[in-house]
Amino acid sequence: MNLLITGVHGFVGSNLVNYLSLNNTIYGLDIIQPERNGIVKTFPWEALDQPNAIPQIDAIIHLAGKAHDTRNKSAADVYFKVNTGLTKKIIDWYEASPTAMKFIFFSTAKAAAECVPDILKENVIPTPKGPYGESKIQAEDYIIEALEKQGVSRASMSSFLPGTDRPINGKEVYIFRPCMIHGPGNKGNLNLLYGVVSKGIPWPLGAYENRRTFTSVENVCFAVHGVLTKDVPSGIYNMGDDDALSTNELIEVICSTLGKKARIWHIPKRLMDTVAKIGGWLHFPLNPLRMQKLTENYVSSNAKIKQALGIDCMPVNTREGLKQTVECFKKA
Repeated sequence: MNLLITGVHGFVGSNLVNYLSLNNTIYGLDIIQPERNGIVKTFPWEALDQPNAIPQIDAIIHLAGKAHDTRNKSAADVYFKVNTGLTKKIIDWYEASPTAMKFIFFSTAKAAAECVPDILKENVIPTPKGPYGESKIQAEDYIIEALEKQGVSRASMSSFLPGTDRPINGKEVYIFRPCMIHGPGNKGNLNLLYGVVSKGIPWPLGAYENRRTFTSVENVCFAVHGVLTKDVPSGIYNMGDDDALSTNELIEVICSTLGKKARIWHIPKRLMDTVAKIGGWLHFPLNPLRMQKLTENYVSSNAKIKQALGIDCMPVNTREGLKQTVECFKKA
């Protein structure tokens, strides 16, 4: 297949190139255009406005976006310009393409919900908070509106089970909502946590037994390959590993991979909440928002994507995937 990947030189894009380039021809669309193995050519975004500038494409994987959640409303414009604006631009190009028949949009679990009291499923009514999640849900809405014109109902897209509606024009569209993605090249919050733990600094939040879903980038690549090669209905699909881990378990995995003993302190929650409040007043690293992110439950169901792909479990389990990620941190 001829694939066009936006944001191709990012973390997920680079892993997808390694995974897909053996049996596919890959073109990129990015703000930077370096040469690299596995990519025939990377085009600037302006190429979408130039007739015949991009070769015939069979499928599009839209990764480009501004990540990292924020509550800073003054920075909101750039999130909507990138996450919503670029999605509108590329989905319009896809709709007009005579050859492209599959489109995968990488949204985020945060577009569905900021907090998850139970288990996150695709049929949740979206309640994002902050420019990151809000800009992603606006992009999702634009895509769904385009699909509704092709006979795919919103209910079918967001059903907890693979939908039955198929687009009149035959163009299938998939919205992926991954939780925190980890793997080779990861430079996000997991890397920051590794930096703390690897220095032997005790973890002071052991009293919080939260559970979170993580997403191995290899599982992401597997799912992308699956929807590209199988007859999968258009829809919203959560992306995550099979097992959720607590932060304490995550730290134990990191320490085990490093050959160290985990140092986890169970300081009373009330005391740590007070410390976080003071940190917010004094602009310290530990503030109420960061405390929430470090201690909240966020479990997402991946049952729908597994059913659509006809599998019982993802190829990489959470602990093994995290160990691989930590090994990459050690080499960096």
